[in-house]
Amino acid sequence: MQPEIHLNWLAIAASVIASFAIGSLWYGPLFGKAWARAVGFGEGMKPAPAEIVKGSALNLLGTLLMAYVLIHQMEVWRPSSWQAGADGPPAQYGLPAAFFNWVGFIVPMLLNGVAFERKSWKAFAINGAFQLVSLLLMAMILASWR
Repeated sequence: MQPEIHLNWLAIAASVIASFAIGSLWYGPLFGKAWARAVGFGEGMKPAPAEIVKGSALNLLGTLLMAYVLIHQMEVWRPSSWQAGADGPPAQYGLPAAFFNWVGFIVPMLLNGVAFERKSWKAFAINGAFQLVSLLLMAMILASWR
């Protein structure tokens, strides 16, 4: 027996938009200058418009894939997906899924950047904290909006 996975494409889109909104705040007014210093961007260094478009497109694709996988991981734990009873509250599925995806996949990838790419611990902390906040927000949107 396979679980019945409910994909709400509007929820997926909303979670991606929410992640982009948090990212624009996170890497803008909240931690933008500290992050730029941590990754070695000089004062006033701005990417070319083509780089911004390419980076945004790749980020969009990656965030969409993350939301798609995240919703599958949450749905497989819902009893209703297996026709085995009623579901619990959304936080029961969203928060653990976000946290365990972060600690199991995001943190190790960011640690590789520190270990092999000479990224700073400050960049690790800024990027890691953003990914956790973003995943938590995305997961709660996906878990709540079925």
